[in-house]
Amino acid sequence: MKNLTSILIVDDSLIFRKIVHKCLDGEDDIHVIGSVRNGVKAMEFIRSQRPDLVTLDLEMPEMNGLATLEAIQRVNTENEDLPVIGVIMLSAFTKKGADVTIKALEAGAFDFITKPEGNDQQKNFSTLRRQLLAKIRYFTSRRIASRNRHSIVPIPQANCPEKSKSTVPVPLVRTTKYKAILIGVSTGGPRALMTLIPELCQSIEIPILVVQHMPPKFTESLAESLNAKCRYQVIEASHNQSIQNQYVYIAPGGKHMLVRRKGAELVIHTNEDPPEHGCRPSVDVLFRSAEPIYGGDLVAVILTGMGTDGTNGLSYLKPSGAYVVAQDEASSVVWGMPGSAVRSGFVDDVQPLDKISDSIINVLSKRC
Repeated sequence: MKNLTSILIVDDSLIFRKIVHKCLDGEDDIHVIGSVRNGVKAMEFIRSQRPDLVTLDLEMPEMNGLATLEAIQRVNTENEDLPVIGVIMLSAFTKKGADVTIKALEAGAFDFITKPEGNDQQKNFSTLRRQLLAKIRYFTSRRIASRNRHSIVPIPQANCPEKSKSTVPVPLVRTTKYKAILIGVSTGGPRALMTLIPELCQSIEIPILVVQHMPPKFTESLAESLNAKCRYQVIEASHNQSIQNQYVYIAPGGKHMLVRRKGAELVIHTNEDPPEHGCRPSVDVLFRSAEPIYGGDLVAVILTGMGTDGTNGLSYLKPSGAYVVAQDEASSVVWGMPGSAVRSGFVDDVQPLDKISDSIINVLSKRC
């Protein structure tokens, strides 16, 4: 017998609520138990009938998506003996939508989907349905695996320090054989990066290159949000941009990011080659491109995410001597990418999210 996932649909558009409902019709492991027009109605419903998962619109009257998410997280905190109510945000494909979505992911949303905007209505429906079913089922599988831990979507921790705030000085690792850190991440990535990147930036000097599976606009918003929390400059990477110390480069949504040599300097190369594992940007593409440039003088990190992206790239990096760290299952929102990496045998260290920076800093601090 399949596990049944109960869904509450929250959107101010009756038409779109019906579309989401239709996407989920006929699935014997998914049951829509409610459909409401805003956050106020959603919280009333949640207090009377607790769903497993909420699909949540961002722009709504009376109580918007971000405020509703925060209210759901408070319910999760108040009822720690019950399974966590998960949230999938449904976002407009705009810069404003991207900015708010990044805040929602930081605040604990499980994942997000952009509302299709093309002229082909059947294609839009098929895309939305495919993405919804995949993310709901990943959530359910994670819920089953985490049943005894009572946590799937972590409650936000203390905020990272803003650049303007003073922080306790941390000794820098100024001398190391390693030349760069490469990070691959997907579902749960923004919150993981908000924990890891500021910690790394306090203690190291070398560049960090990040592939986060996200569409255009959203990677720009992610870079801006991270930049406010880091000693480094965090930017969305651009074509032919020089790779420098004290910079974090986020692969632009919709484009692969590669490392190339241009004369005496190393530069970012971007392209729109076909997706790999359905992803563009792809972690594998970055990893494979970095091996001829850096050899083994790299630290590669695989964080939370669906699928297997990154594992193939590690088969190039690890034989050259790169040090590889993966996030553990308990702290991952989805243990797809890190789990695949661990099973490959290419991983040197498996750590919970809050210990990964220590693992990396310890490796960088070792004498050549």
